[in-house]
Amino acid sequence: MTALSDLPTPALVIDLDKLEANIQRMAEKCNQLGVSLRPHIKTHKCVEIARMQDEAGCQGLTVSTLHEARVFADHGFEDLTWAFPVILNRLAEVRELSEKVTLRLVVDSAEAVDALEAENHPFHVWLKIDCGYHRAGVDPEGPLAETLARRLAESTKLRFDGLLTHSGHAYQTDSLTALRQVAEQERSVMVDFAAYLRQEGIEVPGVSVGSTPAMSAVESLEGVDEARPGNYVFYDFMQVDLGSCRVEDCAVTVVASVVSSQPNASHCVVDAGALALSKDAGPSNHEPSSMGEIFDDYVAGYLSPGLRFRSLSQEHGIASLTLPVGSRVRILPNHSCLTVACFDEYAVVRGEEVVDRWQIWRGRS
Repeated sequence: MTALSDLPTPALVIDLDKLEANIQRMAEKCNQLGVSLRPHIKTHKCVEIARMQDEAGCQGLTVSTLHEARVFADHGFEDLTWAFPVILNRLAEVRELSEKVTLRLVVDSAEAVDALEAENHPFHVWLKIDCGYHRAGVDPEGPLAETLARRLAESTKLRFDGLLTHSGHAYQTDSLTALRQVAEQERSVMVDFAAYLRQEGIEVPGVSVGSTPAMSAVESLEGVDEARPGNYVFYDFMQVDLGSCRVEDCAVTVVASVVSSQPNASHCVVDAGALALSKDAGPSNHEPSSMGEIFDDYVAGYLSPGLRFRSLSQEHGIASLTLPVGSRVRILPNHSCLTVACFDEYAVVRGEEVVDRWQIWRGRS
């Protein structure tokens, strides 16, 4: 077996003990809250991890791209929600995949409903609702939301799955109290709108919510049917700052090596740049600002108080203190989803031993 210290750098590393604990914890929370878990695999893009989630009791998967949908369908996953407004120029691919597995689509416009009905195929369709994030989704207080819900519920061609949302604004909170407020806002907006539609004679089969920070803080999901968190399998520094997890819960790190450290300099350079860590900046309210935190003691879960990445270029990472050339650092990414998408595989470790390597299915086709 390969030792962690022998890995060529930069390397993307999964701590298997932490991954297993995170998967089990979220499965148990969803059971306690009385909702199904349909995890978002855009974070890990990994068949082995999806199988672990399946074994823990998830009911279907969520994907971001058609590539992800095809990959996981090819590996035996037969119930997939493509949680992205349906791309109308790809309906031929959507139909082809929908004839093989249950592929649930998302719409928030009359144009999308028109195009799906014109295909004359019984697509499963969620109506995307804006619960306060204001990125995509119809306003539940506006006329379009009820109009589209009625069209979908009464369509003779489409299968209405219900209402779906994403509380992305949970990432903009600055306290656990604010996080709980967003989680309850997400729940209440969706449950109240579903109740209104039902009073108007519109059948709403299901209500789907979810983000990792909201799920970390939510106290009730009464009236909700399923949750779709994704980042929880790994977490990251952003989640630590939000209060979603502890540093010691974070399951993905990047191991890198110091390649340059000049005399009298105030920094050193490592071999993990933007194409290893992404350029997703750390939390806006965190000081000092950071492009990635560095562990002082990984086993104890301690981050260095003074050593972090102050800037990144394509392959270079500029760390804020000097270290000898050849030294290794273990990095906690700001955003694990984007970091994972920079690599082709994980090195899977238990302690200091590399026990496996897992492919990251990160294609864009």
